[in-house]
Amino acid sequence: MKPPCILILCTGNSCRSHLAEGILRHALGAGFRIESAGSKPAGYVHPLGIKAMAEIGIDIASHHSKHLDEFLNDEVETVITVCGNADQVCPVFPGQMSRHHWPFDDPAHATGTEEEQMAVFRRVRDEIAKVFQAYAAGRHDACKA
Repeated sequence: MKPPCILILCTGNSCRSHLAEGILRHALGAGFRIESAGSKPAGYVHPLGIKAMAEIGIDIASHHSKHLDEFLNDEVETVITVCGNADQVCPVFPGQMSRHHWPFDDPAHATGTEEEQMAVFRRVRDEIAKVFQAYAAGRHDACKA
């Protein structure tokens, strides 16, 4: 049996959705398929996002930017949008049972030195971790029940 797909969407699929994908995959472990995509994919994963995740032991270097259309014929159980634009353009996917909208600041817009930008990436990463780890704990509890 194919594991349920949880799809995380943002506009560019270059940063927030990849941070969330990595964190949720790590928190949920086996038994779930975690994917991310964008409504207007940037075509890359932000290098500072990769660096911020490596700091907490999660490797997203192999991730790539994808368009949400790649999942239109997939059985997506849950859709989670992490920015307002993605929430507005999000289609309904076959088999979709639930949808959540948890917006976060886009660290890709951070300015200043690399260290100042990294401070923003770390803050957003930690905010995403708090929400998605709580979600994962709830999913684990639901599976036990």
